[in-house]
This record gives sequence, C-alpha cells and structure tokens, in this order.
Amino acid sequence: MPQTPTTVPAAQSAAALPATVRRPWLIQGGMGVGVSGWRLARAVSREGQLGVVSGTALDVVLARVLQSGDPGGHARRALAAFPLPELARTALDCYFRPDGLGQDAAARMRTTPRLRAAGGSPAELLTVLGNFVEVWLAKEGHDGVIGVNYLEKVQLATAPAMFGAILAGVDHVLVGAGVPGRIPALADRLARCEPCVTRVAVEAGPYGDEPLDHVFDPVALLAGHVPGPLRRPEVIAIVSLPVLAAYLARDEATRPDGFVIETGGAGGHSAPPRGPVRLDGSGEPVYGPRDDPDLAEMAALGVPFWLAGGQASPEAVSAARAAGAAGVQIGSAFALCEESGMARRLREELLERARAGTLRVRNDPVASPTAFPFKVAELPGTLSEPETAAARQRVCDLGFLRSPVRGPRGLVYRCAAEPVAAYVRKGGDPADTRGRRCLCNGLLATIGLAQRRPDGRSEPPLVTIGKDLSFLPRLSPDASPYTAADVVRWLAAGVR
Repeated sequence: MPQTPTTVPAAQSAAALPATVRRPWLIQGGMGVGVSGWRLARAVSREGQLGVVSGTALDVVLARVLQSGDPGGHARRALAAFPLPELARTALDCYFRPDGLGQDAAARMRTTPRLRAAGGSPAELLTVLGNFVEVWLAKEGHDGVIGVNYLEKVQLATAPAMFGAILAGVDHVLVGAGVPGRIPALADRLARCEPCVTRVAVEAGPYGDEPLDHVFDPVALLAGHVPGPLRRPEVIAIVSLPVLAAYLARDEATRPDGFVIETGGAGGHSAPPRGPVRLDGSGEPVYGPRDDPDLAEMAALGVPFWLAGGQASPEAVSAARAAGAAGVQIGSAFALCEESGMARRLREELLERARAGTLRVRNDPVASPTAFPFKVAELPGTLSEPETAAARQRVCDLGFLRSPVRGPRGLVYRCAAEPVAAYVRKGGDPADTRGRRCLCNGLLATIGLAQRRPDGRSEPPLVTIGKDLSFLPRLSPDASPYTAADVVRWLAAGVR
C-alpha cells in the first residue's frame, strides 16, 4: 500500500512566510568548502547584511564533523531540529564518534556515498541533512537573512542540497560556475515539495552527449511526509558579464531575483577571458577590455545586482552603488577574519605573508578539473607546491567534480584529477590530467577536515583567496585579528 502523505512542521523560520526579504548592500561570499561556514554567515547576518554559507560538499562536512566528535554539539543540535528526527538519526548512527578520531594515525574518516544520476541513493539524504544543518545553525538565534552558495558544475547535488536549505528557512540561493538558468524554476518546485527533474550535462564523446534526467522527489525522500509551509528563497545568479545576465533575464522561467557580477580578480573559480585564451609570462590567463562588465547595461535590465572581485573598500561600495548596483559581494576580507572556517594556521600564514608582501596568488588555468581558472595561494606544504602535489597519491574518493560520460558499457564518471590510468580507461585524454589538483580533498583539508591515508599522512590543503588583499592595512592597520563585524562596519562608510 502506498503511504499517505502526512504533514510535519517545517523547521525554524521556514514557515514564517514573510512578505518580503530584506535586500542587503553587502553579500558575504560563499567561499570554498566550509570557509564560509555557519559561524561566519551568522556573524554577518547579525550585522544586518547577507551572510552566506558555502553549499559545496556539506554532506561530507557533516559526516566528518560528526566523526570528529562534533565539538560543542552544534551539528547534533541542528539535527535534532530536522522535521523527521528518525531520518536525522541515520547520520548520527552512521558517523558520530563521541571521542573523535583521536591521535591514532591509522584512524580514517568513514567514506560517504556518492550521488549518481539514477537518484534515490543514501547520498541524497546526507546532502539534505548537511545543508539543513549548516543553514539552521547560521539562522539560529537572530532574525537576519542567510544565503547558500552552490556551483552549477555540481549538478547532481543541487536539488537535494537546495531542499535541505529550504527546509531550514534559507532566504537566498546563489549559484555560479556555469549558467544557472534552471535554478529559479527548481526553487519554485522544491518550495512546493514537488518532484524535480535536472538535466545533467554529459561530456561529449564517441558514444554521444545526450543529457541525463536526474529525478529528485522531496516527499519520497521524506518517506511520504510533507513539511509544513515552505518559503521559496530568492535566487541570485553569479555571472561574469551582462550578456549572460541579459540572456537569463529575458525569460521569466530563467530570470533570477538578482545577479552578482563577478570579475576575474575574485577568489576561487572565475570565468575564463572572452575570446581565445592567452597566457602571460607567469602562465596566467590575460583579461582585457571585453571582460570588463558594462554596468549601464546591467542597470538597464532592471534586476538588482551586486559587484564582486576587488570591491573591499568603502570607496568601492560607494562607487558600485553610484553605478546602479545594490551593493557589493566581498569574499577575501571575510576569509581572513576570526569567524572564517579556514584552519587557523593557514589563515595566520596568509595574513603574515600578505602583510609582508611575499604572498603570491596565482590564477591557475589548469588546477581545477572544471577547466575554469582557479586562484591558488602559494603556501608551503599545500598543493600549490609542485613537489607536494607530486608526492600526493592521486585518488578520487569524493567525486564532486566528476562528469558523467558514456562509454562502451554504459555511463561512467570521471575527473581529470583522478588517477591517470582510471581517467584514460574511461576514455579521457591523459593530457587533460596534467597540472590538475584534487579540489575536493584539498579544500576539505583547508578547513581542518582532511582525510588520513593508509600511510598515516593527511591530505594536503589547497588554499584559495582573491588577488586583491589591499584592504588589510586599512581594515587592520596594527596587524591585529579582526572580526566579520569589523569588516561590515568598515565597509558601511561607503553606504553613508
């Protein structure tokens, strides 16, 4: 007999259904894996601006936090608020270790299931729970607005991840690293708890590139239970140029509620230059006048927009607003503040080198398996060092950046950062593997959740930051630590 759907209360503020969402002049960037964690987002939101959590790999983040003993009990407190406690208990039963991993060099993090195009896997539930936990904690104890940031490239995760965030009452969803035209309609359906079909891109190859249909059914995942009233979050598309914004804005089905215009100076992934790619003497992509956004064109679209990339100063905030922008998005200044999720030793070394003028941030055209340029901070002991990268045994045990491709025996998933023999066996060109870095493992190591390998060594970190760190002498002239609130209050002079 099929289950009769039952209604369960939605968590926290999701049922509040406010008529409008406050529009901030400042968006805190959703950085890395866990760098923009719930502590940082909550601190920014409590200052009246849009705090954003990174929505990438939150299933693994939750599993590893639980295996580390869940210091402070925060993850367990959020899981206790999940609308169906029996589903939340599955994560606790599987991953929670009251004493953590300890000092045993042989102790390894338990692996997590992977999302697949067929759908319905345990990975979907863990993805829902991870996003619920992060957003719930970010919203706890205040009435400010919270956003979550996703990568269009990670297509299989988007629907379950967004549903978990909506269950927790997320106010904004930001999506970049691709063309997020399907996100507004997806937000509509998820807020109504309706089944969703995602067209997943398939890499071109000799066996075709017809997209796959990935089905996510929220009610089926919740075992027939329907949450109480859910609020559709506002959708903000992250793009590099007005031409893509105009393409998305022309159709009601793809039109977002706002745009972030992100230039090549921002941290993490950035769009490649327009036209044929040229590299400078350091091997970095060369950007030209065609890559500068025309803000008059953006303003003419009539959709709110924020500027990102090198905007961390009161003067930049004032100039952006004078040009018609609602405000700015800031990442690097928050990545280096006290509430950042970046491991303290890495953050302190970044700050020390930046203040000494010895830090180099390279816009690496090949480091990311996505083929987007990726900012890599050059730090000892990280994957920025060729010798550290060469000493690491290539392994693909997380697979967020894998792409489906059709082979002679059906669908396979591959990533240019996986072991070369495996990539070639799946029909890949070995030339595509050169210089690639495992972002999944490297970014988790950056926030102190590195996997331990059988030889006792931990995965090395990979640190990303924006190229423009000129804000540091002004924001912290005495080189003392600063908070997220300090960043907001300093930038607020540009609004006044």
